[in-house]
Amino acid sequence: MADYRLGIDFGGTKIEVLALDRSGTEVLRERVPNPGVYDQAVLAVRDLVQGAEQKIGCVSGHRITGTQPTSTLGVGIPGSLAQETGLVHNSNATWLNNHPFGRDLEAALERPVRVENDANCFALSEAADGAGAGYNTVFGVIIGTGMGGGIVANGRVLGGRHGIAGEWGHIPLPWAESEDEPMRPCFCGNVGCQERYLCGPVLAEEWHGPGHRSPHGIEEAARNGDPAAIKALDRYIERFARACGQAINFLDPDVIVLGGGVSNLKTIYERLPKILPKHVITSPCTTPVVKNRHGDSSGVRGAAWLWDLSETGAVDNRPVGTA
Repeated sequence: MADYRLGIDFGGTKIEVLALDRSGTEVLRERVPNPGVYDQAVLAVRDLVQGAEQKIGCVSGHRITGTQPTSTLGVGIPGSLAQETGLVHNSNATWLNNHPFGRDLEAALERPVRVENDANCFALSEAADGAGAGYNTVFGVIIGTGMGGGIVANGRVLGGRHGIAGEWGHIPLPWAESEDEPMRPCFCGNVGCQERYLCGPVLAEEWHGPGHRSPHGIEEAARNGDPAAIKALDRYIERFARACGQAINFLDPDVIVLGGGVSNLKTIYERLPKILPKHVITSPCTTPVVKNRHGDSSGVRGAAWLWDLSETGAVDNRPVGTA
């Protein structure tokens, strides 16, 4: 087995590298700005990875020299790779779309690389040794400026035929009520997507009005009697319960793990269990909805967990979390 797993979180403004040893312990973490230009970004990842390997004294898994430690590399991106072409699609970093990012990284680094959606990486991290550890089916959800999701079953990411499994944000909000009308347009071209009702900026706008982006402080305001904050939270929790109920009805995960800025709202975990059962077809509904364990680190940690390889390059089929 490789001695280290390297993970890259390829974000819109920064690129972060993390190195885990065989036990899953973090041994290195660094970040650099994302240049936002495709060719420069590929080189930035190359330099970051090579610098990290030099600092921990290892080489990539296919360049083995004597007993020198080896590493594997996984990368989490906004968007996913089309299975047929290997091109990036559905990325909100639009300059990434329609480029063979995985192949170009492999060419620049002269090594195998696995590229996966960042929400899938989040789910994988939490399933490996986070809030979803010990569960067979983990539905990981990121709710921040947008809304995404990933599914891990028996320790493996469920990507789907088109690499879009778990794209929870672009499922229509279920059981629409009069307050949800008219159904809201989404950047994806459809109307009524859950992201347009449940992401952080929407909660902020329903509290403070158009133009506001952050719901920070909304719980304190509600406790202090702010009627707009109370109404916005009430509406949000009810919609979120519908969304979770729909996910349970079609996937029936063992646990739902929340990430992103909105996951910090304590109100969700206090009130959701009381409302959720009425939207689930089975009774009683016992699905736990929990906050993530690794916070902002989950994406980069999940990217590191994408590989579990022998030194010969043969895939080890054991679930993530095993050395």
